[in-house]
Amino acid sequence: MAIISSKQSASDDSAKKQLLPQTHAVDSSAAAPLKASATAENTAKSEGTQLGPATSGPATSGPATSGPATSGAKPSPDPDKLLEAEAKPAELSRNEEGLRPVAISDYIGQKALKEVLMIAIQAAKSRQEPLDHLLLYGPPGLGKTTMALILAQEMEVDCKITTAPALERPRDIAGLLVNMKAGDVLFIDEIHRLSRVTEEILYPAMEDARLDITIGKGQSARTRSIPLQPFTLVGATTRVGALASPLRDRFGLVQRLRFYEVDELTQIVLRTADVLKTKVLVDGAAEIARRARGTPRIANRLLKRVRDYVQVKKLGPIDEEIAAEALELFNVDPCGLDWTDRRLLTMMIENFNGGPVGLDTMAASTGEDPQTIEEVYEPYLLQIGYLQRTPRGRMVTPAACRHLGYEAIYSRFNLPDTPLFNLMNPEPTLKPTPKQTTETAANKPSAEPSSEPSAEHS
Repeated sequence: MAIISSKQSASDDSAKKQLLPQTHAVDSSAAAPLKASATAENTAKSEGTQLGPATSGPATSGPATSGPATSGAKPSPDPDKLLEAEAKPAELSRNEEGLRPVAISDYIGQKALKEVLMIAIQAAKSRQEPLDHLLLYGPPGLGKTTMALILAQEMEVDCKITTAPALERPRDIAGLLVNMKAGDVLFIDEIHRLSRVTEEILYPAMEDARLDITIGKGQSARTRSIPLQPFTLVGATTRVGALASPLRDRFGLVQRLRFYEVDELTQIVLRTADVLKTKVLVDGAAEIARRARGTPRIANRLLKRVRDYVQVKKLGPIDEEIAAEALELFNVDPCGLDWTDRRLLTMMIENFNGGPVGLDTMAASTGEDPQTIEEVYEPYLLQIGYLQRTPRGRMVTPAACRHLGYEAIYSRFNLPDTPLFNLMNPEPTLKPTPKQTTETAANKPSAEPSSEPSAEHS
């Protein structure tokens, strides 16, 4: 399986455009080698590769090199004389790519999603058809890109990866679609950010394998349809509601990725440690998994930080104690809260008695942007039950107070499982303790005298 980015396709198109004027400028004696160069370029383009020597930098749109077809080509350098520094980045890149599983059987977690996709893959293979278009949505870091690469690997096709912000102009998406081979996978990350024009180009491409282009303007404009090879579009988004309904309805499979359990993250940490050649004990991996917020990306990031800590301190294998010590140094507590999370909750408790607090007030008090609080910090606090959203603002829950050591705030109101304030009443709802109830009963005046005459008056 080849992984092709959108930049590479753009570079090939640009190189081809610069090669055409040279064809008219040369005489007949030079036409043969130039024709061979153009043929080699077209062959490389169909295979998804670039001509010329491989470089470690990004693809450029400069003049295309003809490679071995030109008479002035430089000989290949001796492999024994290559600098050691040039070989290291490729090795590091392989290590980073090794963190991603390549088969759906190696994909840890998301059991329901894997069952659905395995059925779809087997059915598509038996019919010799491309996989149906797939939309993956869920919080970031749960493995949407990895799953797209696995699908291409299982279907034995190539995968082209791009992002919606990179498809600004119609010709950007048109170039990708024209170069797709039969059955290829086109993965678009952040697909909810596609422009309206790009979405409209995708509609006939997804349904009828057809690209509609408009030639000319005004009354002389005419539409031309270009047939496309059947392909599979895999879209990934964190905001499925932001997709236009016509685009969302054209996906045959719409699947949600959920957060991971601690035991699943423990397996992921152990696998990543094996790839990184880092010795981690099971209890150390579990400690990292508990602080990873249910997200594999965070678990791998925390493992790398603990690995740095162990390497500098020259400690032994990563166990529970070492992992906890390292993560405390990086301000990650046992619940996965970082310094900003704790500061946000502490501010609400100390300055506003637990809430309710408006979003703008929270932003002004913490110095954070309101959108950052709402999209970065709030989701996890809401998920673990440390924060509540109410019509009157955000409120801290008793669980958050107990975690941060502010249990006295709730114990004095005798409200172990309710917010600090009643939603309809800004004043605290006080419940008397058993001791207060006894004292009140003792000081309460006796009942009113009965209308019946007492014994001494009789």
